[in-house]
Amino acid sequence: MVSKKMLSEYARLAVKIGVNVQKGQPLLINGPVEAFEFIRECVKVAYEAGASEVWVDYRDNNLQRMSFEHVETETLKEIPSWAIDRIKYRIDKKYCVLHVISDDPDLLEGIDSQKVFEVQMANMKASNQFQYYTMNNIGQWSIVAYPNRKWAKKVFPELSEDEAYDRLWDAIMSTSRVSEDGDVTKAWDEHNREVKVHSEKLNEFNFKSLHFENSLGTDLKVGLIRNHIWEGGADKTQGGVTFNPNIPTEEVFTMPDCYHIDGTVVSTKPLSYNGKLIDEFKLTFKDGKVIEYSAKTNEDVLKNMLDTDDGSRSLGEVALISYDSPISNSNILFYNTLFDENASCHLALGKCYPTNVKGGSDMTSEELHKLGGNDSMIHVDFMFGSRDMSVTGTTYDDKEVVVFADGNFVF
Repeated sequence: MVSKKMLSEYARLAVKIGVNVQKGQPLLINGPVEAFEFIRECVKVAYEAGASEVWVDYRDNNLQRMSFEHVETETLKEIPSWAIDRIKYRIDKKYCVLHVISDDPDLLEGIDSQKVFEVQMANMKASNQFQYYTMNNIGQWSIVAYPNRKWAKKVFPELSEDEAYDRLWDAIMSTSRVSEDGDVTKAWDEHNREVKVHSEKLNEFNFKSLHFENSLGTDLKVGLIRNHIWEGGADKTQGGVTFNPNIPTEEVFTMPDCYHIDGTVVSTKPLSYNGKLIDEFKLTFKDGKVIEYSAKTNEDVLKNMLDTDDGSRSLGEVALISYDSPISNSNILFYNTLFDENASCHLALGKCYPTNVKGGSDMTSEELHKLGGNDSMIHVDFMFGSRDMSVTGTTYDDKEVVVFADGNFVF
């Protein structure tokens, strides 16, 4: 079990470095009931930092499954007006948001995929204002993880439940750069500087496209939007407040041109989506859209995802991470996108981040889409990096530059 000191340090990381709550600013924490001790520490740190108010929304994975088992689809799809009003209230009050995730990768296995899809659609439509608020960096937001025993047992099936739980704690702390005798602020300052080296170099190249190839069958050319911006590590709100959206993070990412994506990509890690695992899947793109797909496991879940809306068959993000990186080198398959996406190059189906193009935050969705920025209700990252991945960038003067060789950055 993680020590009290480590838990306090993790809370400090989440609140002061993750969301970086400002004096007089309210904070919303979404988290699992199991994490109440950690969330209490986060609340304490937030008030010490000057937060005007901290609101906690607890959830329970077991209750979510029970509702899908016993409640009719139409009832689950009903979103009360007060829930919409609460979202608007939090946006108007400029809350920063800390998401404490603790997923069971198999939570909804055996539940009708169509039912899950319809309920998810209703919830996404209801919360689209908040998606805009966070993806445009109007307010700070951050995601951190908290272990649970079912998740731990999935990651470490050979261990007892208690041993697996402790191992998952160790893995979360290690990848988040939290230690008994370390300085978490110094560690993250150094890490953010290292991540920026790659994004600054990629911005200098100003590539027109990237070509991904490996022996598993990936052969994909991804066009990049004109005036794109590579980002990674710490980010800033439109008001200039620094925050770290993902803890942990190893990626640099930018915006694809959703009209110019062609070829095939093969997944290298399972994707946990809506309480189910999609595994060994393949997508083929033509002119920016998925035209063929297959999956060994839960293909129906993949289909529902791709059929969410007009933009769910195109890409909103392309991210680069060396195979030789801390989370990858841990040799742990987390069955959780927050961690697994930071062990592997990945792509995201769905909505783009407007901050990945110059002036994007000032554009309407229509203006951004006209330039090649994808729009959708979803943003789902999936992993396709490998030990033998090669990435070649093409500049606007048709010069080819090797970006990755044997799975790693060459610069």
